[in-house]
Amino acid sequence: MLIALDFSAVLSSWPLLVRGVLWTIGLTIVGTVLGLLLGTACAWARARNLGPRALPLRWAVASYVELVRNTPFIVQLFFLFFGLPALGLKLSPEFASVLAMVINLGAYSAEIIRAGIEATPRGQIEAAHSLALTPGQTFRRVVLPPALQKVWPAMVSQIIIVMLGSAVCGQISTPELSYAANLISSNTFRAFEAFILATAVYLVLSMLTRRLLMWAGARFLVGR
Repeated sequence: MLIALDFSAVLSSWPLLVRGVLWTIGLTIVGTVLGLLLGTACAWARARNLGPRALPLRWAVASYVELVRNTPFIVQLFFLFFGLPALGLKLSPEFASVLAMVINLGAYSAEIIRAGIEATPRGQIEAAHSLALTPGQTFRRVVLPPALQKVWPAMVSQIIIVMLGSAVCGQISTPELSYAANLISSNTFRAFEAFILATAVYLVLSMLTRRLLMWAGARFLVGR
């Protein structure tokens, strides 16, 4: 059976698509920045020997990482949006989406960064201590940059996975790309064309994001 494709009705709804793309990009940027900060803090807490008093912190971080890495993203999203109101905390769809992406990326990036930290030669850390650098300065200037350099390709892949995972945020009415495609499909009855176009846009976004992040890594990490 031949399918007569007609993209005119779908393309006529381009404002919805543009809005969806902008929301997807915005969610990805905010989720990436905050998720990397959270992941870096968690990696530091797990990789550094903070003494017996910090054991509860290490256990809490380890529990968070294992919980998030072993549950689906959509379950985490639904828990924040549908579950927290039972405790009296109601979140908007947009805020719940950003929070879920930050929590998810934070857990995965924590393990990725921790792998890079543990690969840092002990001699570099001892040299930093001999120069009277504080633990914080040692971590920021000596440990973290080469650690990120080692694991940056894996981190880029994880960021793209989180960006593509933002498609499920449309299930709680966040107006990102998949939500826009579903709305156009409902309005035009051209589901095939709408989701072909959404697939193409996701592909382009993924390729551009990978190139941009790899360029940023080469520019700001390798050159240090």
